[in-house]
Amino acid sequence: MAAEAATLEFTPTWIVAAVCSLMVLISLVAERCLHYLGKMLKRKNQKPLYEALLKVKEELMLLGFISLLLTVFQGLIQRTCIPPRWTVHMLPCQREAVGPAKEHVAAAQIVGRIGRRLLSEGGAGAELCQNKGKVPLLSLEAIHQLHIFIFVLAITHVIFSVSTMLLGGAKIHQWKQWEVEIQKDAVGSGQPGPAKVTHVHQFEFINDHFKGMGKDSKILSWLHSFVKQFYGSVSKSDYTTMRLGFIMTHCRGNPKFDFHKYMMRVLESDFKKVVGISWYLWVFVVIFLLLNVNGWHTYFWIAFLPLILLLAVGTKLEHVIAQLAHDVAEKNSAIEGDLVVKPSDDHFWLGRPRIILYLIHFILFQNAFEIAFFFWILTTYGFSSCIMGQVSFIVPRLVIGVTIQLLCSYSTMPLYAVVTQMGSFYKKEIFNDHVQQGVLGWAQKVKMRKGLKEGSAGAGVAAEPSNGGGGDTAGPSVKIEMMRRAAREGNDEAGVSIE
Repeated sequence: MAAEAATLEFTPTWIVAAVCSLMVLISLVAERCLHYLGKMLKRKNQKPLYEALLKVKEELMLLGFISLLLTVFQGLIQRTCIPPRWTVHMLPCQREAVGPAKEHVAAAQIVGRIGRRLLSEGGAGAELCQNKGKVPLLSLEAIHQLHIFIFVLAITHVIFSVSTMLLGGAKIHQWKQWEVEIQKDAVGSGQPGPAKVTHVHQFEFINDHFKGMGKDSKILSWLHSFVKQFYGSVSKSDYTTMRLGFIMTHCRGNPKFDFHKYMMRVLESDFKKVVGISWYLWVFVVIFLLLNVNGWHTYFWIAFLPLILLLAVGTKLEHVIAQLAHDVAEKNSAIEGDLVVKPSDDHFWLGRPRIILYLIHFILFQNAFEIAFFFWILTTYGFSSCIMGQVSFIVPRLVIGVTIQLLCSYSTMPLYAVVTQMGSFYKKEIFNDHVQQGVLGWAQKVKMRKGLKEGSAGAGVAAEPSNGGGGDTAGPSVKIEMMRRAAREGNDEAGVSIE
């Protein structure tokens, strides 16, 4: 009994969730403070201090700030005493109820057996609770196991994210051959002759997504999109048509624009987002830990959540391609020249293509959480642990986890890479690194000049727009928007600069 009470198996889920919530909240506040401090140092050109701050943030990420906080506040957690009757509800594993006196004795035995020399006050805290006729909020053994779980979760998430991006990137790299062929065809064609008029249904892109199934029924169209994500999610005609639509919309002055290289840059940039663990992901962890009650089988039912979301995301991305085809086919019976689709944010949920990335981020994290939780239980408590559950619950979880990983890598991630470029705006990765820094620096100077003008106007000096620099009228939302406007003001110049 004493051994049981010391582990997370017999620690109430509300206690584990409460401790994790507090640690996550403190971590997020600290991270935000460091973020704003970094912005202030950068604004004041304090480069050495800014680099030192980045180094501190990197160290905190490596050590695991939440795990570090558990160590720092371990003594406080041990000194937080609760009545023994509070520890008999919402348990991951059910145990026989015992009287208060036995609970107090068990708590003392636990501290005596597993006392770890992480902080000297740990044993004293448990003894203090025993003298009050209470038990510690969380035992030293439970805190130690929580340390291990957070470490395993972080490592598993990174491994899963990297493997997804590598496998998905390998699939996308195969499209490079299509890009090379398109470039060769553009060079070999020489001077363009008279534009050829083609019936809309003679285009392979239209035939694949408009003619036949889904033409007259939205339900059939969605079903077709759902099935297509499992085979040939992106064909050569899809890539060629979306590439041309992007170029004609955003960089018409540069028909030789390397769309594949731009797409890979965007994917590499998005990887930085996917590999991190955001606050909403920690909220999910806390909710799961709270609901992981004996008999509820939460770990089993929650395994279906990322699978359902992944199928929904894949279906939506395929349906965006279908919508592009429908828009052209419904408005034209014949097309002069090449088939050109029109990218638009309206095709995406809430008009925001970025939502797809957040969902993929959540899917990968939740799947990693499931696998990490399984291996953590297996190595900590063994296969026969009550938390592990029955084999009939274990096997489906593992099968679902592997399915999600493969489907996301070979279908959803490549789909995301090309389809999310069909929004109304392009991303800053359209510029190379040197041009990005130059434009961002210029935009920052415009913002500072505008701030000085507004300050002068507040002091009674009229601030008239300068005829020599139209940048002052751009407003405070510069950076990305300024790059977009700069490109639009001179498409030819932007087309030369971006590559």
